[in-house]
Amino acid sequence: MSIYIPTAHSPIKVLITDDHPVVRSGYRRMLETEPDICVVAEANDGETGIEMYKEYEPDVMILDLSMPGIGGMESLRRIRAFDSEARILVFSLHLSEIIIKRALDAGASGYLNKQSGIENMVTAVRKVAQGKIFVDYDYTISEPNSQDLLNLLSSREFQVFKFLAQGFEISEIAETLSISAKTVGVHHTRIMRKLECKNSAQLALIALRSNVIEP
Repeated sequence: MSIYIPTAHSPIKVLITDDHPVVRSGYRRMLETEPDICVVAEANDGETGIEMYKEYEPDVMILDLSMPGIGGMESLRRIRAFDSEARILVFSLHLSEIIIKRALDAGASGYLNKQSGIENMVTAVRKVAQGKIFVDYDYTISEPNSQDLLNLLSSREFQVFKFLAQGFEISEIAETLSISAKTVGVHHTRIMRKLECKNSAQLALIALRSNVIEP
């Protein structure tokens, strides 16, 4: 395993967790042709992936769902329990809308089909690293009408919603809108309740489907 040494302008640190060595090797070579991406570690099962996440603290974890042991979905839940800000890109052959939705509900920052093009993987890693949500648009997830839900928000809530959907922190939103972080927090809670969102991934999906933000 190569040793990663941070620099003043560090690339995006990526951890690949997949039980197929050929898959890991192929995507490692592909990602590392990009000057702004560095694969810091690889894992062949969920348990090892969790250990590697804690050791290397990657900016993005690429996680397969179908692996020996606890599997990808449970690994996702445990990592999110350990680090609520973890940015995890699920990378799987599963095309079931139910599985995709469960992954996003569990806190995944993105979902990419293994049959997607190489350029999609690079784009997905960069988007997720920026705190954005990336979902392969071959998928359609049934959910309440996004525009109807947005009509429930007040003008200020909608402002905060747009910032949240773009991955801004509470403190950043407060500074931009010249309001207190506590006030932003109150708006955040109301927005999540009104939009029936459990996490930031669901909130961002509503923004994407309503064309509030660009994919």
